Amino acid sequence: MQSLFQRRTCLLMSAAAMILLPGCVNWQQKYEYLNVELENAKGRLLKCHQDRQQLSGRISEDQRTIEELTRQIEELNRTPAQATRFDGLDVAFDPSRGTITVTLPNTILFASGKAVLKRGMPELDHVVSVLKSNYPSRKVDVVGHTDTDPIKKSGWKDNWELSAERALAVTRYLVKQGVPSRLVRACGAGSARPVAANSGAASKAKNRRVEIVVYLK
Repeated sequence: MQSLFQRRTCLLMSAAAMILLPGCVNWQQKYEYLNVELENAKGRLLKCHQDRQQLSGRISEDQRTIEELTRQIEELNRTPAQATRFDGLDVAFDPSRGTITVTLPNTILFASGKAVLKRGMPELDHVVSVLKSNYPSRKVDVVGHTDTDPIKKSGWKDNWELSAERALAVTRYLVKQGVPSRLVRACGAGSARPVAANSGAASKAKNRRVEIVVYLK
């Protein structure tokens, strides 16, 4: 039999437990709730950081796109020669073939009836510079052309031979100046591909030329 004191003590302890237990349960629930809120806040912060990085990346990409479109618009506003960097030269495009053709008159390259290049040819040097800087891996044809006047005193067998030797002279110069030999070939067209009538000094002069054909495809 428990004493009166013991029974009273047990009752007091039971009552205290009943009072403290709800507070303990509420504290545990509040702790768990706050912990969930903390994790949610961390998640939102991480997402904001990721969104900011993505936004920054999109802004950088848009800026590059704007710069590229601006560059293309500027290119379209330039002349064909400027667009290819062959400034000041006679340049022609052939979209179907994918070629750029730079035409150099024979008068700036050779003396009459000769196939030895003159000294000091800024036009040809400019072509070399553009080929090396802007078209370093593109194939190039060097094509020699003449008018229809027959060969008389220069010692060449015919216009085919003269045009071929002139094309070879230019080709060798390109290679000597650093254009890869594997990309360049020479050919002579003689008088077979005129660009003007072979009558009159001015028209014949247009036909006496060397074409440097750059293949973009």
